[in-house]
Amino acid sequence: MKNVDYIIVGDGYAGLFFAHQLIKNNKSFVIFSEGRKSASQVSAGIINPVVLKKFTTFWKAQEQIDFLKDSLKEIASYTGKNYLIDASIHRIFHDENEQKLWLKKSATEELSGFLEEKFEHIDIVKNDFHTGKVNQSARLNVNGFFTGLFDYFEKNDFLVKEKFDYTLLDPSQLVYKDFNFKNIIFCEGMAVKDNPYFSGITVNANKGHHIRVKLSQPIPENITIKKKHFLFPTDNGLHFYGGTYDRDQLHNHVDESAVTQLVNGLSEFYPYDFEVKEVHFGFRPTVKDRRPIIGRQGTFNNLYVFNGLGARGILNGCYFARDLFRCIEEDIPLHEEVSLNRFE
Repeated sequence: MKNVDYIIVGDGYAGLFFAHQLIKNNKSFVIFSEGRKSASQVSAGIINPVVLKKFTTFWKAQEQIDFLKDSLKEIASYTGKNYLIDASIHRIFHDENEQKLWLKKSATEELSGFLEEKFEHIDIVKNDFHTGKVNQSARLNVNGFFTGLFDYFEKNDFLVKEKFDYTLLDPSQLVYKDFNFKNIIFCEGMAVKDNPYFSGITVNANKGHHIRVKLSQPIPENITIKKKHFLFPTDNGLHFYGGTYDRDQLHNHVDESAVTQLVNGLSEFYPYDFEVKEVHFGFRPTVKDRRPIIGRQGTFNNLYVFNGLGARGILNGCYFARDLFRCIEEDIPLHEEVSLNRFE
């Protein structure tokens, strides 16, 4: 039998950022990965403190941004690379009313640190009303992040490449197959619906598509353009454009209407030819109050859930991984706003 402090089930942002907390605090663990690409692994990697539809921010945005940047530096200390891409979001304005609203919001205490007051013009795309720059926004090198961390896990014997089998778990004896553990963290995204210990949690699937396109005229390398969706260059010569939000069409294959929506959305502001080379989709686990679900199982005190990260998976996953770790190790209560108990 192998003794570990933690078993992590799931290999998206929640699982990897929680693993970072364990590495940082010298805890032993294994992480179970099926090897299928999670919603996290096909995500855009946008790091954004502003809701760009209404020009508002969200709970703990500045704290989450600061903590993420510090955490990525810590991760770089053992993977050898910082996966933060300094590429600010430039939001294309639809009309003068949006410009005025942006300026009004940029003068408020809540948003002055995030909304640049001066407008800019990007020559390569249609932006008759110019663009607004989101300060402190950036991107994560998603492919690099997952590849780098999985390589580190594998080299250090942390990675178990198989599906977790609930029927082989004995939570009363703290045994799973040939592992003795102290705690298990379930970070499974939508797969939590099949988890007999947490099947009742209220996460809902939100299907997101994105396309990878070959542009005939490239956009500037150091920015992320946003109108309906996000456009930015990837590391293989293509450009990412997406992603959609769909709570209804939840079948496990490409929805052509979503692809059409993306092609039309890109055509609205990109006036040159482009070719769709790839289509990807994933299922984000979302919660009705747009906050994660974190907490301890009611019967077995060593089983925990870390789920519902939604569209802000990077910020939520990074920040609340520390909160969960402190809850388990230091008995510091979770914020009521993210606690599993809030739905009781």
